[in-house]
Amino acid sequence: MNVVDAELVEMMSAVFAAHREQHEPGEAIAEVWDQLRELGLVRLTGSEESGGSGAGWAEAVELLRAAAWHGVRIPLAEHDLLACWLLEAVGLEVGDSRRTACLLDEHGVAGGVPWVTDAERVVVLWRDGAGYRVADVDTALLSVTPGRNRAGEPRDDVSVDVTILTGIPLPDNVIEQFTRRAALVRAVQVCAALDRILAMSVEHAGERTQFGRPLAKFQAVQNLVADIAAESALARAATDGALAEAIGSDWSSPHLDFLVAVARSCVGHAASVVVRNAHQVHGAIGTTREHRLHEFAMPALSWRSEYGSVAHWDEVLSDYALQMGAKGLWGLVTAAGD
Repeated sequence: MNVVDAELVEMMSAVFAAHREQHEPGEAIAEVWDQLRELGLVRLTGSEESGGSGAGWAEAVELLRAAAWHGVRIPLAEHDLLACWLLEAVGLEVGDSRRTACLLDEHGVAGGVPWVTDAERVVVLWRDGAGYRVADVDTALLSVTPGRNRAGEPRDDVSVDVTILTGIPLPDNVIEQFTRRAALVRAVQVCAALDRILAMSVEHAGERTQFGRPLAKFQAVQNLVADIAAESALARAATDGALAEAIGSDWSSPHLDFLVAVARSCVGHAASVVVRNAHQVHGAIGTTREHRLHEFAMPALSWRSEYGSVAHWDEVLSDYALQMGAKGLWGLVTAAGD
C-alpha cells in the first residue's frame, strides 16, 4: 500500500488517545465525531467536490487502525467507506448527515446493521428484479429494533417497505465492491485489535512476576506470546495483501475475491488464538472489567463475524479449492501474490 504521512498518522492517534483518556468506549460519540469533522477525517476518502478530503484507502486504513488501537468505537468506516462512497458512486448528494449502510433481503429486512441508532440517515441497498437499487433514507422512516454486538456496539435490525422507495439503479460492480469493502473494513479493525492485544500481552508478561521471576521468563508464557505474535502477523499480512490488490487495481482485480476470503479466514482464526492465549497470559486479572483486555478482545471476536462469519469465509475458500483443483489453486495463489 501507499506510505501514509507519519505526521498524519500521529495526529490521528493523538485524537483517539486523548478521547479515550476522558471517555469509556462508545461514550461521547458526537463529541469525537465533531472533532474529527473539523480535522477533515469524517469523510477522509470523499471527493473534495462533494465536501470530502480527497484522501485514499491507505489513509482511511490508518484512521481505522488508530481508532481500534485506542478502543474508540465510532462509525467511521460505515459512514465514509461504505455509505458516503455509495452515494458518490451514483451521484447523490452527501451533505453532513452521519450515515451507515445496509443490504436488505427480499423482505426489506437487514439484521445486525452497524450504528443505525446513532445515524441520521441509512443508505439502503436492495435487489429489484435483475439488479440492485440504492436509496438514502432518513432513519426516522425505518422500523428499527435496537441491538448490540458482543462489544456493546449498536447492531440494529432494520426493516422498510421498499415499494415506497424510489431508489437509483446500482451497477453490479458497485454492489460487488460494497461487499468487498465491508469485508476488508472488518479485517483491518480486527488486525488492529489483535496488534493491541499483542502489545498488552508483551507488556504484562514483562512486568508481572511469579515465583520471583517475570512471566516472560517462563517458557510456557513465551510460547503463548509467540503464538499471539505469529497469528497477528499472519492476519495482518493477509489483510495487507488484499488491501494492496484492491487499491492497486481500483477494486477490480480478478483475484480480489479470493484474497478477501483469505484475509477474512486468517483474521477469523487468528482472533481465536490471540484472545485465548492473551487471557491465559493475563490470568484472572484479564477477565475483570477493570482491565482493558476485554476492550479489544470482545471487538475482535465480534468484528470477525460481521459481513460474513468465519465459517462463511472458510466455505468460500473451500469452494475455490474444489473448483480450481490442486494445480489450479496453486496457480491462483501464486498469481494473487504477484
